[in-house]
Amino acid sequence: MNVKSVFIAVVLASLTVPAMADDSNTVSNNQNPPVEVYSYSTHLDIAKVISTTEPGNVCGAVPVEMVYEDSTGQRHRMQYQAMGTGCDHG
Repeated sequence: MNVKSVFIAVVLASLTVPAMADDSNTVSNNQNPPVEVYSYSTHLDIAKVISTTEPGNVCGAVPVEMVYEDSTGQRHRMQYQAMGTGCDHG
């Protein structure tokens, strides 16, 4: 399975199952990481999806974000493009 397939599977799974928010009350740099912009060459190490943003009610590709932890427990924030939910399918 290539990286693109894994990324698509994670994105689809995170959109169909609401991600649970972290209940931790402590704030650290690990909980508010800088935004990384996804490209096809981006190495993905996603162990746990923390949250995702909704794409919005527009017809077309829009930026959304996913917060996730890698296999070492480091938190990341990834921005990528997803289709909006406002397209007429009729």
